[in-house]
Amino acid sequence: MTHSAKTKNICRNPNHPKKGSSIKVEPIRERNAIETIKTNLCGSPRDLLLFTLGINTAFRANELLSIKAGQVRSLKPGDDLEIKLSKTKTYRRVTINQAVTEALANFFQKQRPADHEWLFQSERTGSPLKVSTVSNMVKSWCRGAGLAGNYASHTLRKTWGYWQRTERDTPIPLLMAAYGHSNQRQTLSYLCIQDKEIAGIYMNLVL
Repeated sequence: MTHSAKTKNICRNPNHPKKGSSIKVEPIRERNAIETIKTNLCGSPRDLLLFTLGINTAFRANELLSIKAGQVRSLKPGDDLEIKLSKTKTYRRVTINQAVTEALANFFQKQRPADHEWLFQSERTGSPLKVSTVSNMVKSWCRGAGLAGNYASHTLRKTWGYWQRTERDTPIPLLMAAYGHSNQRQTLSYLCIQDKEIAGIYMNLVL
């Protein structure tokens, strides 16, 4: 075996799906796990903000990583944050809630980025974090909270929709619009709750 082949085998991710297959990234379904992750991230204002902003919006990881400090420095609950979407090149506007503004206040109290600097930047290079880095961070956070399963950057986005649907009973068409999905089946499958909802229609009606 050549050196390059050995290196390739060593570096291969054992959890990476085989060609032609896929592993579905999961949302965080346990509220106590969310609180545990927040507690564990208290010593890192940047990471706590990334987690909090991610699970309170429908933004993709690369959209979160495109934010500059000046875009969010003065946001208050009820203010809007508008980001250009990487996939469609259109803009999505979200309304910021109390959890996000508290995480922002905590971040700016301890970090001093200039308005033109990236909000989620590498401490070593000053460039924005990479999506692959965020995925590894999310995996680590979830492991630290005792969660077993497949977690990655999309977990943040899925967690928002999962809790919107299961706790707030937010209508699927609204979630479709937030995610930019083309049909309800896609949204239910994306949030990993399709089977649960289908089972519910049988359990909730007794004739």
